[in-house]
Amino acid sequence: MHEEIRNTPLHDWHLSHGANMAVFGGYDMPLWYPSGAKKEHLTVLTNAGIFDTSHMAVIMVTGTDAFELLQLCFTKDLNACVGKKKAPLKPGKCVYGAYLNENGELIDDAIVSQIEHNIYMIVVNAGMGGDVARHMTYYAGLRDVEIIDLTDKIGKIDIQGPMAAGILMNILKEPEEVFDEMFYFTFKGHFDSRSTLAGTVKLTDGTPLLLSRTGYTGEFGFEIFVNPDHLIGTWEMLLAAGKKFDLIPCGLAARDSLRAGALLPLSHQDIGPWPFINHRWLFTLPYNDDGTGFTKKFIGDEALHNIEESEHTCAFVGYDLRKVSTHDPAAYVLDAAGNEIGTVLTCVSDMAIGRHGDRIYSISSPDKPEGFNPKGLCCGFVKVKPKLLSGQIVELKDNRRKIKVMIVDDIRPDRTARRPIKEMLKI
Repeated sequence: MHEEIRNTPLHDWHLSHGANMAVFGGYDMPLWYPSGAKKEHLTVLTNAGIFDTSHMAVIMVTGTDAFELLQLCFTKDLNACVGKKKAPLKPGKCVYGAYLNENGELIDDAIVSQIEHNIYMIVVNAGMGGDVARHMTYYAGLRDVEIIDLTDKIGKIDIQGPMAAGILMNILKEPEEVFDEMFYFTFKGHFDSRSTLAGTVKLTDGTPLLLSRTGYTGEFGFEIFVNPDHLIGTWEMLLAAGKKFDLIPCGLAARDSLRAGALLPLSHQDIGPWPFINHRWLFTLPYNDDGTGFTKKFIGDEALHNIEESEHTCAFVGYDLRKVSTHDPAAYVLDAAGNEIGTVLTCVSDMAIGRHGDRIYSISSPDKPEGFNPKGLCCGFVKVKPKLLSGQIVELKDNRRKIKVMIVDDIRPDRTARRPIKEMLKI
């Protein structure tokens, strides 16, 4: 059966500006523009880049039982998920977690934002709006809740990089008020002009936005949600305001290398239809303080409790920028004895990092060596049978090459995502 390929409202803009396109998640999306993926990756770390992310799906969940349904279907405990003190989710806050099936396997990862009392916005991956909406509808039963899949009905742009706030300063009405107390994983405004929140964040032309201090690059920046009718205008306003900051459009290739370097998983590649345990993202599960159980009941919890053996997902960094292909059926992970112990999930090159002695530095590292000019290092994730510890060396192989990599706890150091807006406005 032929699958329909969808376009975002910016599709013609991408084509007219020479984007190299490919289908991702059912959408024809830009991989990179004529400037190239390397420049796009580096520009997000030094200046700022904008991404068309309108292929992402948005689901609204409302009603007196919306909280109860999310507690059942979403992995994070919404009563204890905000900050180090694990405060409850409240309006204006966001949280990252996952949806699992009863076997404890991933359906999708997501960011849940509490818009108002009994109103939640859930952002999931491209093509997953229907699946996640059906999953919640199945478990909603007789609860007082309405689940609306807004796939293709919300425009979304991400602006990421240290100059992001400076660029927005030029096109937001009352930017000082918008940025006041806008911490990491908070949001303001609304994309629907009928909402009472819509007046909180507006562009200078009156366009209402939902502006969220989130993203998937590991760098300082924002996700912008807007009515699709205003998407192209908002995109062009950002580009015009960002011209003096060397803002450039970026494609999925840069998004992929940036997110891997930031130790973030790609759904259905690094996390997927296998037990959601033994990986780098256990903070998305509601473990109690001693890690012996969960603080709430949720779909998939019993399966995770009862799984006795499962593979381990680990991060790695190589010694140069050479990669192996995850599309190569002969891509494996080898131990020191040359035994195949697993598969390669992601292998990209983070062009902003390099080794100096026994340390990895980024071009954003405040203590980087004088004259530091990285050529990039390959990095990503492997899924292996034995538990591997940080510092262990393994080899990745495909039909072209064999490369040595180190298992690590982190990849690209000195990321900027959590830095205060006031600090970033001084850059």
